[in-house]
Amino acid sequence: MARSPLDPGVLRLAVPRGSLFKDSIDILEKVGFEVGELRVNERKLTFQVGEGRTIITTRPSDVPTYVEYGASDVGIVGKDVLLEHRRNVYELLDLGFGSCRVIYATPADRDPEREELKHLGIMRVATKFPNITRAYFESLGKQVETIELRGSIELAPQVDLAEGIVDLTASGETLRANNLVERAEIANCTARLIANRVSHKLKAGMINELARRLQEVTDR
Repeated sequence: MARSPLDPGVLRLAVPRGSLFKDSIDILEKVGFEVGELRVNERKLTFQVGEGRTIITTRPSDVPTYVEYGASDVGIVGKDVLLEHRRNVYELLDLGFGSCRVIYATPADRDPEREELKHLGIMRVATKFPNITRAYFESLGKQVETIELRGSIELAPQVDLAEGIVDLTASGETLRANNLVERAEIANCTARLIANRVSHKLKAGMINELARRLQEVTDR
């Protein structure tokens, strides 16, 4: 007989597909999750990974939503996603992998914040992180117009869609290839373990034990 997801002996964990996926399942395997099927099946969305353990795979930006609404007890997600979507979840642990930075960049030969470009008025910034972008510039006392894009953010200044961008970078190679320079670091981001607030109370033993074991692995 199938066990109810409300059963305190059942733990559901949301894992992001994409750049954090491999490191996520690698670290879960180290603490006893049976992740073999996840490595070979890219179409399936839910996996039984041991007695009373289920992994849900979804797009990174959806992980906090599944966790906040209790469809998953815990999840692994990048700090950038948490900052952008601001879901009501507990952030339990910095897992240490997936390091990247949210940065503000403009063309190397044109800084729109310089005195001679103030005639532009409200500066336009292209980004897939509109909430992070607005919060950053508001903290500086500056007003900007955010232009939300889903991809090829670096193109926006080249075609005069925006004067600057806010985006993720790891090595900076894409910025350099598109004649962009970093003007400011907004946030340093890594993968985080998060938990549903109700689950953290009802399944405290299981969740705290998982966090403890993951902490041991990350500290090695």
